[in-house]
Amino acid sequence: MTETMEHRAMKPALLRGLKMRCPNCGEGNVLHSYLKIEDSCSVCGEEFHHARADDGPAYVTILVVGHIMGLALTFMWELYRPSPLFMALSLSVIAIICSLLMLPRIKGMIIGYQWAHRMHGFGR
Repeated sequence: MTETMEHRAMKPALLRGLKMRCPNCGEGNVLHSYLKIEDSCSVCGEEFHHARADDGPAYVTILVVGHIMGLALTFMWELYRPSPLFMALSLSVIAIICSLLMLPRIKGMIIGYQWAHRMHGFGR
């Protein structure tokens, strides 16, 4: 028994997730605190309680921030040659800020990806 399901566009769902908005309508919030997923969208009623982001956002954040830090380390060393202590402190601050800013947005994108692919209960 095969079911015909309408296609959900991936790009808008990911962009809405990046903005931490509902992947369905783009208006309601996906997260209601720093990383806590809303039970449902306050505008369109799309349910999020079954979304399974788990450790995915943390792994993707580490991957992206690691690449940013590698680039920053290389440029900082080649252009300025600062002291090791200054480099360690400044790059640590940059890594923490980038991680804290990116983590909820990447979680929103993963929820948008799951919604677009009808994963983990979004297919109903």
